[in-house]
Amino acid sequence: MIDLTLVLADIRWPIAILIAWFFGEIWHMWTRLPRICAYALAGFVLAPSQSGFLPQFQSATMLLLANIAFGLILFECGYRINLRWMRANPWMIATSLAEAIFTFAAVYYLIRWFALPVSTALLLAALSMATSPAALIRVVNEQNSSGQVTERVLHLSALNCVLAVFVYKIVVGLVVFRTSGSLWEASYSSLFDLAASVMLGVAFGFAIPGLLRYSKRTSQDSTLAFTVSVICVVALAHSLKLSPVLAALTFGLFARHRRIVMSSSQRGFGALGDLLSVLLFVFIAATLEWKQVLAGIGLGLGIIAVRQIAKIAGNLLFARIGGISWRKGFLTGLASTPFSAFVILVMEQTRYLGISLVDQFAPLAAVALTLEIFAPVLIQRALIWAHEVPESREYEHAP
Repeated sequence: MIDLTLVLADIRWPIAILIAWFFGEIWHMWTRLPRICAYALAGFVLAPSQSGFLPQFQSATMLLLANIAFGLILFECGYRINLRWMRANPWMIATSLAEAIFTFAAVYYLIRWFALPVSTALLLAALSMATSPAALIRVVNEQNSSGQVTERVLHLSALNCVLAVFVYKIVVGLVVFRTSGSLWEASYSSLFDLAASVMLGVAFGFAIPGLLRYSKRTSQDSTLAFTVSVICVVALAHSLKLSPVLAALTFGLFARHRRIVMSSSQRGFGALGDLLSVLLFVFIAATLEWKQVLAGIGLGLGIIAVRQIAKIAGNLLFARIGGISWRKGFLTGLASTPFSAFVILVMEQTRYLGISLVDQFAPLAAVALTLEIFAPVLIQRALIWAHEVPESREYEHAP
């Protein structure tokens, strides 16, 4: 006899992905809003703490798959970074620093005002600096947008992720040092981790374009080569307990500047990228518990508000001198809303390293769920208001 209970247990994740994908298609058809909002809603409803459909404990395999999905997006984001543009317009870097500093200070002082511990305030403030490329890339690809706001927000997202990982690892190192008393352990978990992650990405960024040139495939579709390479980079970083975020971003950045051109058909890595994106947003939302969301809703909404104000202020500060209008500076700040995918995966990776910090952050659950649903909508509206979406798609979204 076949035990249907065991069969269902084995196929829970594939069924959840199918449900989320179908819900996303219906959602987009009815509302014209980004599909990833529906993926997040489906993941939250199917989570073990809500309906109980998905398993209670997420395996290391699912975390690795989610990191691979995020890695593909980070590679694409890094691949779109133009270092020449940033050298020609250093105000981009100044904008990123201002945005990050404003965000860190605003979130830190808000959390301290709620009388939470200094370590919690530092960690949340560091994570809040980031703008997650996951929602950005998916919405940009879905809307087929291009222009100043699109390119600026993608570049700022990459810079902010690097800054957030750097500061977060430093703070985690200090927390480890305070609890263990081992300066070496604290240093290893921060600076060495960052340097090794970057070197891993650099190594692949030089090696893979070289192999493509040697095999004379530089003029052909290289999607498979880059996909397999990103999987290897993320798997290695995961296994070596490094940062998959920095490794994948650096890989994409160096692959671009080794003059390997990806064709337009490779944007988003095709069907595989779409599949892993569904898994990624379902996984992120499935890690959240409604009790934590309710417990942290007050502070969570406060973090969202001050973070958004800080990011808009950082973009407005250098808008005119950086070559864009106030309006586009404001829209760039508005499109910098998402950070859920980055935060959840970095936190899960930290727990995988044996440092459990997730349970301290009830406000994080409220922020992550809220932004998983609403951030893609804000990105979509910002791109439409900036007139960087093709007119046919603007007409689809018109009220």
